[in-house]
Amino acid sequence: MEMTWDLSVFYNGFDDPQLENDIQRIAELSHSAQKIAAGNSSDVEKLEKMVAASSELSNLLSNAYGFTQLTLATDCTNEEALRYLDRLSNMMVDVQLNSSAIVRLVGGIADLEACIAQSETLKAHAFMLRETKEQAEHLLPEDMEKWMLRMSLDGAEAFSKLRDRLMGSHTVELDGKSLPLPAVRGMAYDPDPAVRKSAYEAELASYAKVETPMAFCLSGIKGEAMTMCEAQKYPDILSRQLTESRMDRETLDAMLTAIREALPDFRRYLRAKGKLLGHNDGLPFYDLFAPVGEASLRYTVEEARELLVSTFTKVHPEMGAFIAHAIDNRWIDFLPREGKEGGAFCAGYHQKKMCRVLTNFVGSFSDVSTLAHELGHGWHDRCLERVPVLMTDIPMQLAETASIFNETLLSHTVRETADEKTRFVLLENSLMEATQTVVDIYSRFLFESAVFEARKTHTPSAAELNQMMLDAQEAAYGDGLDKDVRHPSMWVNKSHYYNVGLHFYNFPYAFGLLFGLGVFALYQKEGASFLPKYDAMLASCGSGTIAEVAASVGIDVRSVDYWRSALDVVRGEVDEFVKLCK
Repeated sequence: MEMTWDLSVFYNGFDDPQLENDIQRIAELSHSAQKIAAGNSSDVEKLEKMVAASSELSNLLSNAYGFTQLTLATDCTNEEALRYLDRLSNMMVDVQLNSSAIVRLVGGIADLEACIAQSETLKAHAFMLRETKEQAEHLLPEDMEKWMLRMSLDGAEAFSKLRDRLMGSHTVELDGKSLPLPAVRGMAYDPDPAVRKSAYEAELASYAKVETPMAFCLSGIKGEAMTMCEAQKYPDILSRQLTESRMDRETLDAMLTAIREALPDFRRYLRAKGKLLGHNDGLPFYDLFAPVGEASLRYTVEEARELLVSTFTKVHPEMGAFIAHAIDNRWIDFLPREGKEGGAFCAGYHQKKMCRVLTNFVGSFSDVSTLAHELGHGWHDRCLERVPVLMTDIPMQLAETASIFNETLLSHTVRETADEKTRFVLLENSLMEATQTVVDIYSRFLFESAVFEARKTHTPSAAELNQMMLDAQEAAYGDGLDKDVRHPSMWVNKSHYYNVGLHFYNFPYAFGLLFGLGVFALYQKEGASFLPKYDAMLASCGSGTIAEVAASVGIDVRSVDYWRSALDVVRGEVDEFVKLCK
């Protein structure tokens, strides 16, 4: 089985003439809105031309950026890819200006609804058009926009690239060897406590050589975001992020209320696990992912494939076939290596009807669960092939629905047929993942909120950021973690903090878990008859607000009781785990 992904489906290399042709076409389409707006066509014809040009531009950017970014994801020092990334980044100024011109075009149409009613193409893009008209209220002043975007290339964009370069090549000194960071972080799952502790200590020590430039990267990105937010007439970054992700504050507050209420239950789990591992003052951070129980859950890539295909084929044959095809046709880059990005992700390519998945597989059940998670994203992309490419821009919160559904289905299915020892291990693994997705994510939300507050007055130092992270971990984990053995440098290695234009990419994970659990509960209640509705909901995620999409399967996300009911699933698992530990 091939362990690396195939990128030749995009281009045969950076010297492929088609890549240059696509880049030239991107440049042409980057001025399409101005030409369309200046024409003598009717409003309906202008909108149809805009939809056609935007669709073509979206597909071309997906191909060119996909090839470049996927290359860098597994080879961060690839000079050709870095040059093309710079070239494409520079072109994005014109692309974004073109996007703003589209917003102005749509915003200036007096009777948009009448235009939509006259065209089948516009009816298919109605939600996107209505949303675009609303976005006109938050555009940068036209005479300022070009210069602010260009300055960003040497500001937040440059800091983001520096962060990727620093962390992509970051190594950790351990036992006399220089190891890639993802490989060392993967040791957190090692059955040997000495290995886990030494890897944790080596990881923390390694950040001393990068924490100062990383602090400046973080502050530069967040500072520019605050300036842009003010220029776009949003009250604050969180409000902007909620608006752009189609979620209202009522929904966020309902979810956070339920999460805060549930924190004591997660802490019960952490303390119980700590005692099981011989700790009396809460769980030390290096043992958060420690395996417990007597069952040995280790997998080769081939065994992971067999488990995933078998599990999902029984429930959803089309999804099972999709997973088999993805693994067998080199859609996945599996193993950690120097120069490869840490963590995991899935990138979908609508026009090519495929995705690419990156993981850093070392053989734990968590790695198998991560594969299920990322291939859930891939299945979501497959469902989105039912709608036009411009209707596939889905909110971050809903982007986690299919991945969490997959994780939950895998865990429940395996636990049903496992022996008692294995069920205990899988139960703990489920709680371990839920703790990360709720408690740790809550700490990240608190941390990022503190960074934005501090950034109003100064540039926080690495020492300040470390303390902010410890404060956030105290508020979230409480006595579940050993107060003397936490992770002050977690802000250094989490890439989400450094995403330009996308902030607070933390609470969407908690939303995704709890919403995914709610959706999974509906599947358990209705059985196979629910799956067509599930796939239809996934396809609709870019065609409505979060509340509207959730309502399509009967969920009220503005209700605290809904979130409490979702957390009851986790609370029940905690009760069972604590009982078994005793």
